[in-house]
Amino acid sequence: MFYYLRLLQSVDSLGFMRVFEQVTFRSAWAAITALVLSLIFGPRMISKLRQFQIGQQIREEGPRSHESKRGTPTMGGVLVLLSVAISTLLWSDLSVAYVWIVVGATLAYGAIGFWDDFLKVRRRHNLGLTGRQKLALQFLAAFGFGLSLKFFTTYSTKLSVPFFKSFEPEIAWPIYLLMFAPIVVVGFSNAVNLTDGLDGLAISVTVVTAAALTGFTYVSGHARLADYLGLAHNPGISELTIFCAALTGASLGFLWFNAPPAEVFMGDVGALGIGGAIGAVAVMIKQEFLLVMIGGVFVLEAVSVILQVASFKLFHRRIFKMTPIHHHFELLYPPELSRRMEPKLVFRFLIIAILFALLSLSTLKLR
Repeated sequence: MFYYLRLLQSVDSLGFMRVFEQVTFRSAWAAITALVLSLIFGPRMISKLRQFQIGQQIREEGPRSHESKRGTPTMGGVLVLLSVAISTLLWSDLSVAYVWIVVGATLAYGAIGFWDDFLKVRRRHNLGLTGRQKLALQFLAAFGFGLSLKFFTTYSTKLSVPFFKSFEPEIAWPIYLLMFAPIVVVGFSNAVNLTDGLDGLAISVTVVTAAALTGFTYVSGHARLADYLGLAHNPGISELTIFCAALTGASLGFLWFNAPPAEVFMGDVGALGIGGAIGAVAVMIKQEFLLVMIGGVFVLEAVSVILQVASFKLFHRRIFKMTPIHHHFELLYPPELSRRMEPKLVFRFLIIAILFALLSLSTLKLR
């Protein structure tokens, strides 16, 4: 919306309005707007969640130290998603289809998570949608995302493979947009959801991942930089920089309340929505493979669960004490120390996330 203030530049005295044409300026203010919205409305939302007794349900097989978190307000992810959506729509060029598609995908995954959280709260038990129901809805949303890219944008179905500048195999769009892209988006949505198990863990890693994606998106949307670094360039992609910046700002705002000890949890509405957003952006900017490194912590959490399940089914043995892997590290300490060690574990995962982000950025010229 503010993007259109540049139209006033025809008036000499308002020539400074041209600054609204700059993606960097609007991205910075999108991040600030999302951050401020989160900080302003966060206390009010937490108060309302407490008023309506929308509290966290703890799974019985989880670590004992988590019992103290039972009843903590949840579904706070609504604050993140709304802050991102409002900020993006305020600062983006709304004529670019990519903006509407990524906001739509984010809200769609958030809606799935909201439904799941609502059922858990209503039943007063850690039982919402079944795994099959959740996956079916996630893939349905991903199919809609893929079809939107096909019919409303000039999206290329060439694969962008890290470290190989000239290797760009093109895949038929039904396979790419209705199989490959949905797997990326759904997989990452669930990876973020699995990571959301310690106070501040998922949202702090999201800050780092979203910040790295902001850089990749800006470079991909900049013709000269994309050509120099060997990235797939698409002019409309530059507006996604604003979305990624807004996600970074909103996540920082939510971290204010979610830092240990957490005043509110994001719930599935936040985790699925954020994961869907990150996966959708990675597909749009052709960094599906590099997303494994950009969001390395999320991937490690998901892989730990896969390995644990596979090992138990094949060999009837567990690799880890408990998965996702952050629970394994929790259980290395006695119950009386586990709760006190939680902030240290979160910060260690955050350091690893920063390392992954820096490594991913270092690959920009290695093509």
